[in-house]
Amino acid sequence: MTREEELHKGLSEAVVDMDEDLAKELAQAVVDEGFDAYEAIDKGLSAGMEEVGRLYEEEEYFIPELLLCSDAMYAGIEILKPHIKKREDATRHTVVIGVVEGDTHDIGKNLVKIMLESAGFDVVDLGRDIPAAEFVRAAEEHHAEIIALATLMTTAMPAMREVLEVLEKEAKRGNFKVVVGGGPISPAFAEKIGADVYAVNAAEAARLARELVA
Repeated sequence: MTREEELHKGLSEAVVDMDEDLAKELAQAVVDEGFDAYEAIDKGLSAGMEEVGRLYEEEEYFIPELLLCSDAMYAGIEILKPHIKKREDATRHTVVIGVVEGDTHDIGKNLVKIMLESAGFDVVDLGRDIPAAEFVRAAEEHHAEIIALATLMTTAMPAMREVLEVLEKEAKRGNFKVVVGGGPISPAFAEKIGADVYAVNAAEAARLARELVA
């Protein structure tokens, strides 16, 4: 295992172990030793948060643990984020992102936002528990090309379908690409509701978004 891989593994474990101090220490080591900050977020902090999501789904972790893990993740991100090498394209593209109505968990969405910004996108963050019509209105207002929908809850999945239905009903479906993701979402569900793509994690969401506007 290389030193960089060691740091990624350590960051991931710090998030799972709710160890904010260790997350800061390792993130600082990434910066001091000249490793890639984006990779450290993706393969370290984000990977750790994915494991936390799994533990939450399996009811080994609950909301208090989820919050402490996210504190550790954000502590690391705060140190790494200023060192991400931003992609600067001649053309700026806009993404409207939010957690759909019925869900107030925004850890995953926040991570996707960071990855999108570092991939060179302008990101309009609507927040959480957002009604379908609000996504469409914001996308039009900000001349966005992509609408990104997130949820961590099975019960909020129908709200994703609702966004697609509003777009169809208003004859605006062709104006925007729709990306969906989150714990309970699958490629089959994305296809079923008519979304353009399903992103398995934050780094993948940024990669797919770049492909969609290419």
